[in-house]
Amino acid sequence: MTRAGTSDDAGVPARTLFGHPPGLTVLFLTQMWAEFSFFGLQALLVYYMTKHLGLSQAQSSVIYGTYGAAAFFSPFFGGLIADRWLGRTVSVIIGGVMMMFGHFAMAFESLLFPALALVALGNGLFIPPLATQVGSLYGDRDPRKAYAYSAYYMGINLGGLLAPLVCGTLGELYGWHWGFAAAGIGMGIGLVVYLSSLRWLPPEPDRKHSSTTRSIGGTRIDAAKLKTLFLLVAMVVLFRVGYEQSGNVIALWVGDRTDRSIALFGSSAMIPATWFQSINPLLIILLTPVLIRFWRSRGVAETVPNLLRRMSVGCVLAGMAMAVMVVAASVSGPEGARVSAWWTIGYFVLLTLGELLVIPVGLTLVETLSPAAFAATAMGAWYIAKFLGSLLAGFMGAYWLTIPPSAFFALGMVSPFIAAASLYLMASRRSAQS
Repeated sequence: MTRAGTSDDAGVPARTLFGHPPGLTVLFLTQMWAEFSFFGLQALLVYYMTKHLGLSQAQSSVIYGTYGAAAFFSPFFGGLIADRWLGRTVSVIIGGVMMMFGHFAMAFESLLFPALALVALGNGLFIPPLATQVGSLYGDRDPRKAYAYSAYYMGINLGGLLAPLVCGTLGELYGWHWGFAAAGIGMGIGLVVYLSSLRWLPPEPDRKHSSTTRSIGGTRIDAAKLKTLFLLVAMVVLFRVGYEQSGNVIALWVGDRTDRSIALFGSSAMIPATWFQSINPLLIILLTPVLIRFWRSRGVAETVPNLLRRMSVGCVLAGMAMAVMVVAASVSGPEGARVSAWWTIGYFVLLTLGELLVIPVGLTLVETLSPAAFAATAMGAWYIAKFLGSLLAGFMGAYWLTIPPSAFFALGMVSPFIAAASLYLMASRRSAQS
């Protein structure tokens, strides 16, 4: 750990760890454990409802989609509460406690819906202020900010990698309740990390300060930036309609139509279906440093148009991932024969590359374009995209058994391609205006 110059505009002590403020490590670890708990529940949820509770596939898909939607609709209100009343730090703590108790409550069958409600509401209070604290560690012109969100997103996915391996294995092999309990313990560890390291976090923002141009509720808002944020959220909704199938229909595809057998020491073993949910976060951890080096080597300025173009490429890759599943479904045929796991792996490789060019970049744009006094609210609005995407994906997933899989994946392929074209047009218009 070394002393360096003060971060541009941030007013944060200039101590650095690996070239970044140590607060980034705190937020990285806090979010990692929170995501371990969240994805631990998610990895088990569809299997738990269909295999243990005896719910139909259609019912389970709707519940899964509705829960995911609620978990990412609540951040809008959580961000508003953090900005106007509780402040960022208190909101993170209350939200984390709610999620921890929600995960423990999943150990009881009769508490399924109250437990999911606790996790969804707690997530709303937790995510927006924590994400905005990442940006607050840096000044507005600090080029490290975009890379910080990529590193932060890698922390999210480190938790997502460990969750299916730990919670999924415990749930499938030793009992569902053990998996849910492990998720609750993970959230508790995240809270301990956060509470023990408050001194490294940025101070609460001055809610009266603004340097923009139009007043709303006492805070001045730049209308052009607000329009860009709105359109950005709309395009990410289209991206997520296809993306959110990875934990829903793709999980069912892996369980029912993927050859998961593997030869070990002369005998055949079956890979747990939940382990496939670790492919995406593992790839994010492996690919994030490579992509950061690639963008740095190109020396392209992190301007709004350039970031929008990057997101457009990501949406194209997500559409190509669904195209791979169209081919896989054709190979499987109408009788639903099991096909090679390499189809699913190829899907996840393309989807992950697309995700890395959409989500961290979008987080950077939201924090950059939003006024400080409403940064958590704007971050909550960003998660509306995940809410709508999860909701639409859940209801779309209810038709998984009623239409041919190849047609299903083809429908999921359309929306990210539309988003790609729209984001490219947005970038071109921003470039023409500047």
